[in-house]
Amino acid sequence: MDEPRLRQLIPEVIGVLVRRGADFASAEDAVQEALVTAIRTWPEDPPRDAKGWLVTVSWRKHLDLRRSESARQGREVALDLEPPPGPVPTVDDTLRLYFLCAHPSLTPASAVALTLRAVGGLTTRQIAEAYLVPEATMAQRISRAKRRIAQVPLDQPGDLPTVLRVLYLIYNEGHSGEVDLATEAIRVTRQLVGGADDPEVAGLLALMLLHHARRAARTDAAGRLVPLAEQDRSRWDPALVAEGVGILQSALARDRLGEYQAQAAIAALHADARRFEETDWVQIVEWYDELVALTGSDVARLNRAVAVGAADGALAGLAALAEVDPAIPRHTAASAYLHELAGQLAEAADLYAAAARAASNLAERDHLTRRAAWLRQRTDQG
Repeated sequence: MDEPRLRQLIPEVIGVLVRRGADFASAEDAVQEALVTAIRTWPEDPPRDAKGWLVTVSWRKHLDLRRSESARQGREVALDLEPPPGPVPTVDDTLRLYFLCAHPSLTPASAVALTLRAVGGLTTRQIAEAYLVPEATMAQRISRAKRRIAQVPLDQPGDLPTVLRVLYLIYNEGHSGEVDLATEAIRVTRQLVGGADDPEVAGLLALMLLHHARRAARTDAAGRLVPLAEQDRSRWDPALVAEGVGILQSALARDRLGEYQAQAAIAALHADARRFEETDWVQIVEWYDELVALTGSDVARLNRAVAVGAADGALAGLAALAEVDPAIPRHTAASAYLHELAGQLAEAADLYAAAARAASNLAERDHLTRRAAWLRQRTDQG
């Protein structure tokens, strides 16, 4: 059974139920139940029309839910027992569901969870495992999100930048559990590219693909982080690099630059260098200038300072870093790197140790601790 294809149908089926009169929350619950049934029964008895099957079963489950609610309330509700005859409508509400699930009134965590359920087609258990929280906690988060947007009509115009931020959060934050959320984020973003005529959507997909191309080289056999300068570039996926660059070039040709296109251009320049020493840092600084102009982001300014250090020397990088808010994450780690680049090994070791203490990610903390220890050993030997 092609589970990714099955999950791809979920937003279309939810849209059909909503157009037939179901509210979003009930439609989403019914489709999730149908999805569970499909996963259990399709391997032995696959339907000829997958979407039609999901629509029929979801609608029946929706009616069952309505009947049970009516019974509890002690009144009857007149409901059609079967959907109208004829083929399933071909209208695709996927894009509207993206907007609904990433509604600005939701917290980022709630928007991520709801997007993975309603657009990605994942179960609550799968999402909870990916984010390392109890299933009950994730269920409550999703229920609260659905209540929050209960009165928002499906056809209300949405906010595309919010959708893109949610998808990028999914790509960056979830890497554990039964489902690989980075791969899921790419799949769902591909789906969005087909429905949203905007170069920033393509830019986000290109960025994900170019980052994903380096995934195998980011850790060693022991699971420890490998910094970009030390990665084995023969382990980068050339097909993903080529696809990402091609998508990016098409997006940039439309001359509507956005932050994801700028980030993807930086990733493409890294991918273009056969060795770390051949990286075109001057162009990367120029792209960071564009990114800072677009976003005003302190994170972009931090990364720009590191790139300036590589392009113009460590002291220039430290001068650029001095203009960045020291309270933002990884500021101390960036300072440590630039001090190391300047040959100030004792200062760099102390900064790496301080950055390790502040790191929230275990793998990052381990890497920074090992870097501090290695520099201290070099300092002692010198």
